[in-house]
Amino acid sequence: MTRISLLCLENQMETMETMETLTKADLSKHLIENLELAKKDADILVNSFLDSIVGSLHRGEGVELRGFGSFRLRDRKARQGRNPRSGQSIHVPPKRVVYFKLGKELRSRLIDD
Repeated sequence: MTRISLLCLENQMETMETMETLTKADLSKHLIENLELAKKDADILVNSFLDSIVGSLHRGEGVELRGFGSFRLRDRKARQGRNPRSGQSIHVPPKRVVYFKLGKELRSRLIDD
């Protein structure tokens, strides 16, 4: 993201209502209100953006959004875990997980302030 687009995003974020969780519907509503898009177009835009991220991760590629952060896949090895109720040792199989790392600009706005 360029500095100009980050400033625009910051101004738009101030106008958004305080909410516990931002949903796809909230993103669409935000696009409708701020870019004067039709609901159908806003929904297509949000879904297309998210599908692009999912598709890249599915192909094993990372996703980097400058100023926001990056998504990567990590492989976790199999390990021995413990059932918290019974204390019994259990086998945890290997798995692939999505890892998100904050970008510098987002980190400075959220954490370093």
